[in-house]
Amino acid sequence: MSEENPFAGSVSKTDSGVNQSKAAWIIAGILATLLIATLLLWATAVGKARGLETLRSKLADTNASLASALADNQKDKDQITALQSQVADLQKDKETAGQMAKGLEDEMRAGLESKDVTISKLQGKLTVNILDRVMFDSGEAVLKPEGESVMRKIAAVLAEHPQLKIHVIGHTDNVPIRSRFASNWELSTTRALAAVHFLTEKAAVDPHRVGAVGYGEYRPIADNATAEGRAKNRRIAITILPDELAAADVVPPVNPITTDSQPVMSATNAPTAP
Repeated sequence: MSEENPFAGSVSKTDSGVNQSKAAWIIAGILATLLIATLLLWATAVGKARGLETLRSKLADTNASLASALADNQKDKDQITALQSQVADLQKDKETAGQMAKGLEDEMRAGLESKDVTISKLQGKLTVNILDRVMFDSGEAVLKPEGESVMRKIAAVLAEHPQLKIHVIGHTDNVPIRSRFASNWELSTTRALAAVHFLTEKAAVDPHRVGAVGYGEYRPIADNATAEGRAKNRRIAITILPDELAAADVVPPVNPITTDSQPVMSATNAPTAP
C-alpha cells in the first residue's frame, strides 16, 4: 500500500504560481525596456529631425547669402568693366585731343610764325602773339593789309577746328596815348575789337566762338624801359583754347574792371563796331 504526500500537490501549485509570477515580471520588464528603448529612439529621431530641419534652414540661408554675394560680385565686375571701358575711352579721347592740339600748333607755326608773329603754348592754351606794327599804324585801331592777311590765315586754320574758342586780346606799352583814345585801355580794346570784327565779318568765323579783351599796358611781357621791350608789349594776342577752358576764362563784360590789381577793358561775343 503506497502512501501519498498530502503537501505534494500544494507545493506543485505554489511553484507553478511562482514561476508564472516571475514570467509575468520578466515580460513586464522586457516590455518596459522595449518601451523605454522605443521612447529613446523616438526622442533621438525627433531631435535629429529638428536638427536636420535647422541645418536645412541654415543651408538655405547660406545659399541665399552666397547667391546675393555672387550677384554683388558680378555687379562689381560689371562696374569695373564699365569703368575700365570709360577710362580707355577717356585715354583715347585724350590722345586724340593731344594729336589735334599738336596738329593745330604745327599748322599755326608753319603758316604764321615769323619775327613778328610768335606761337606759344601754356596750360593747354595756344597763343598767337602778333606785334602791333603788323596789325596797326601807331596809335590807330584800323587793320593794315598785313594784319588782315594774318587774320585770314588764322581763320583758315580755325575753320578746321570748329570746337575751339578764340580770345582776341589787345596790349599796349606804358607810353600814354596821345590821340583820339582816352587811354591805353580804349586803344587795346578797340584794336582787339577790330580783329574780332574782321574774323567774324570778313573771315567767316562764328561769332559765338570769339571774345575780345583789352588789357592796356597792364600785362607786359618785356621791360617797358627799352624801345625793344615796348615794341614786344604792343601786340595782339589770339588765344585758342578748348570749350571747357574758354568757359573758365571768360572776363565779365564790365567796363572798366580790376582783376588782380590790373585794369582791363573787355567785350565778348562779337560786340558792336567801335
